[in-house]
Amino acid sequence: MKPQLVIFGCGDIGQLAHFYFSAESEYEVVAFTVDAAFMPGPDFCGLPVIPFEELASRLPPDQVHLFVALSYSKLNAVRKEKFLAAKAKGYRLASFVSTRASVLNDGRIGENCFIFEDNTIQPFVSIGDNVTLWSGNHIGHHSVIGNHCFIASHAVVSGGVEIGEQCFIGVNATLRDHIKIGPRCVIGAGALLLSDADPDGVYLGAATERSKVPSNRLRGI
Repeated sequence: MKPQLVIFGCGDIGQLAHFYFSAESEYEVVAFTVDAAFMPGPDFCGLPVIPFEELASRLPPDQVHLFVALSYSKLNAVRKEKFLAAKAKGYRLASFVSTRASVLNDGRIGENCFIFEDNTIQPFVSIGDNVTLWSGNHIGHHSVIGNHCFIASHAVVSGGVEIGEQCFIGVNATLRDHIKIGPRCVIGAGALLLSDADPDGVYLGAATERSKVPSNRLRGI
């Protein structure tokens, strides 16, 4: 019999979690949960939605696992809050690691992690709790990713990088080897970091500007 799983979150990421856990994990998703103030209705994805305040009495921690399927809202603070609330209630937090990811770090992956397809996690990497790695990232050898981080697609984290708690790393960002990223940093899409980043820093890549020549005047396209 498969272990049963409740997903916290009824948004897009909750729907994705339901898809991935159902398609390629050992878990059977049996229900969703959210705070009572955010109930979308009685069901979601064909399963019951239970107010989080009632969850322990209806599906107690010794019967089900929990997965917190939330985004990087408020620099991952909301996902962190619900992760800690679930732990305080005694729930075991499940992680999802895609069978299509290359995971070579001997399973050094924490609780409530969401690791999508096409990630490459090299040897001696350590990944903390409540970390999301969207599809297609490279996590270089001996790197450390702290708790409650979110790394969007196609980021390159070179070898020996240390990323502090609650960081957000944007699409196509590149971090050179052996640098330290302080807690709660935002590394924007396409940014290139060549040195350490202090806590609470915001690092933005250069955006592409519109050309003065309109598309209907371009030749050869």
